[in-house]
Amino acid sequence: METSRKPIKFMVVDDEKDVELLFRQKLRKEIKEEKLEMIFAFSGREALEILKNNEPPDVVYVFSDINMPGMTGLELLDEIKSEYPDIAVSMISAYGDQENYNKAIESGAKDFFTKPIDFQSLRSEIHQILEEGGQVV
Repeated sequence: METSRKPIKFMVVDDEKDVELLFRQKLRKEIKEEKLEMIFAFSGREALEILKNNEPPDVVYVFSDINMPGMTGLELLDEIKSEYPDIAVSMISAYGDQENYNKAIESGAKDFFTKPIDFQSLRSEIHQILEEGGQVV
């Protein structure tokens, strides 16, 4: 089967480096089928540098931890929504507290996940973006 569509670029931002292996394992089918290209940043600043190095950025979806040293995920969300409003951003937190949820949604987050990640829900969200041709609505 020939695919003419390029994979969507999906960035995961988390200060815990072991999440890279977890995401690559859980989304291996989408990666293998070249529907998804994974990019990892281990801080909010690194994520912004990656986005700024490609003008316009080719990342369509960012999945960021909220609690990180330095720039928090909520600060990163504000920066991305200010600079790149077309990029979808979902947040994850080890704490499903209402305050972080409200801040994230009010700041423009597409979704909010709690740890441990429900990869079935995340996969559904990714497939929705794929069906929309990489455009996030």
